[in-house]
Amino acid sequence: MKAIILIGGFGTRLRPLTCNTPKPLLPVLNKPFSLYQIELLKKYGIKDIILCMAYLPSEFKKYFGDGKKFGVKISYAIEKTPLGTGGAIKNAEKFVDDSVIIFNGDVLTEINLAKLVQFHRNKKSKVTISLVSVPDPTSFGLVETAPDGKILQFLEKPSLNQITVDTVNAGTYIFEPEIFKEMPSDVVYSVERELFPMLLNKKIPFYGYVYSAYWIDIGTTEKYLQVHSDLMNRMKKNIIGKNSKIAKTVRIFGHLVVGDNSQISGKATIYGNVCLGNNVKIAGGCFLSDCVILDNTVASEGSKIEKSVVGKNCIIEENAHLKTGCVIGDKTVVRRYSKL
Repeated sequence: MKAIILIGGFGTRLRPLTCNTPKPLLPVLNKPFSLYQIELLKKYGIKDIILCMAYLPSEFKKYFGDGKKFGVKISYAIEKTPLGTGGAIKNAEKFVDDSVIIFNGDVLTEINLAKLVQFHRNKKSKVTISLVSVPDPTSFGLVETAPDGKILQFLEKPSLNQITVDTVNAGTYIFEPEIFKEMPSDVVYSVERELFPMLLNKKIPFYGYVYSAYWIDIGTTEKYLQVHSDLMNRMKKNIIGKNSKIAKTVRIFGHLVVGDNSQISGKATIYGNVCLGNNVKIAGGCFLSDCVILDNTVASEGSKIEKSVVGKNCIIEENAHLKTGCVIGDKTVVRRYSKL
């Protein structure tokens, strides 16, 4: 079995972080987000992977190459212009000759792929989509299924009085190869808005697999911070990279992840969940709380960074204050005593 990962979007909701880095290559705990998906596939013995992309494809090729160093085989299906989820999948048709697992490139999940595949085969389904329950169904499009898992209907962000279920599309699918014939070539096409309703209309076997393992869509800055906190809250000890130095006077109240060749000096304070990339310098007197700071950034003496994301190669000058919700793009200088 092969896998497709859909990573063609521009990541506009995560700008300015994605102006120079595609969203699937943004680090989560200092590891590219899409590498988590590749490692999950490899864990279940799926090592032939197709990356569908349109935005900055050279960045993916530079990082992943042919996949050998990650223990997998990676092929590339490149769109000249973004074709949507369905168009991207159709564009990868030449690589597919059997059942294929498809990942939405926004989703970090710990789904048991063996159980998903078994469910798909037991139902003799042509398309199976993964589903998860959510606490606030009004924020999502809902998916209603029969007791046997057959998809009955899709409800797009219903009002409270319309809600009958709490399950949503979790962004992991299995397609049988004949489904590719149902999709048009070289046009913008959505599996969610066009293919899935068509499957219902044609009564093609179409099932939903409900699971309860961890799942998150990292499409926004808030979710990007949340996935860091979710993973760090599981940590039993802090993670400090090679050649990184943390002064004995640094006060740590929470969880800390530090990349390689980084430094935290003086009486800096770390509170909550803080992730620092490689070659990051944190000066004495800094206060960091529930934040992510990417590679090669410097936070100068007395600066405060709270519930924010700071991009690569930035300088936060003395006593600057980044308050909750700040997102600082690469190569930005925040001047001393600034309050953002």
